Amino acid sequence: MSLVTLLRRMPLFEGLAREEMEALAALLRRRSVRKGDVIFRKGDEGTNLYVILRGSVRITVPTALGDEIAVAVMKDGEFFGDMALLDGMPRSASASAGEETQLAILERGDFLKFLAKRDHAIQAILMALSWRLRKTDDLISEICFSYLLQRLAKRIIDLVGDDSGEGRQGSETQINMTQKELSEMLGVSRESVNKELKVLRDKGIVRTKRGKIIVSDLEHLKKRAR
Repeated sequence: MSLVTLLRRMPLFEGLAREEMEALAALLRRRSVRKGDVIFRKGDEGTNLYVILRGSVRITVPTALGDEIAVAVMKDGEFFGDMALLDGMPRSASASAGEETQLAILERGDFLKFLAKRDHAIQAILMALSWRLRKTDDLISEICFSYLLQRLAKRIIDLVGDDSGEGRQGSETQINMTQKELSEMLGVSRESVNKELKVLRDKGIVRTKRGKIIVSDLEHLKKRAR
């Protein structure tokens, strides 16, 4: 597989023009590493992108016990270290050769010089980064909102616990708080809180009035918070 083809498989570069891709591929240098050789360690300065031409690379992170666990084993055609081209930040993991391995390496200095002369390449890479950020945001939102009902239940229970007793009406407890205020406490939209409150209302766990949330079944609310 050609270096141009390998580079085009990377999301960071897929928007580059053919001429730009060829110029970038010309900057790659080859390196051979033996089985067990360390390519970089966690905390090392991040300066290079690596493409595996042949062989395998183990990506590991240290544990609290002082040993290391493998979080990925990368094979022919795969790449790692791409974000180091842009931020130069310390490595977040270690990499070592799992066998005799051939690598193609793009150095950060060469990459920055490449970008300095090519406005289109900069725009294409910014688009790729924007797409990656949006995907990350979507994933974070999905994780957060999947637990929103649980978080909401816990917050309401906390507020009931803070209540002095003045809001208690028989077996019910009234909290003087708007849905907007509650959403701000949880760091989500009012619409999201309203949707989850509807679930609790439909189950007869809470009732809502203007500026008030009334807990009708505290024990079932506690089950929702687990």
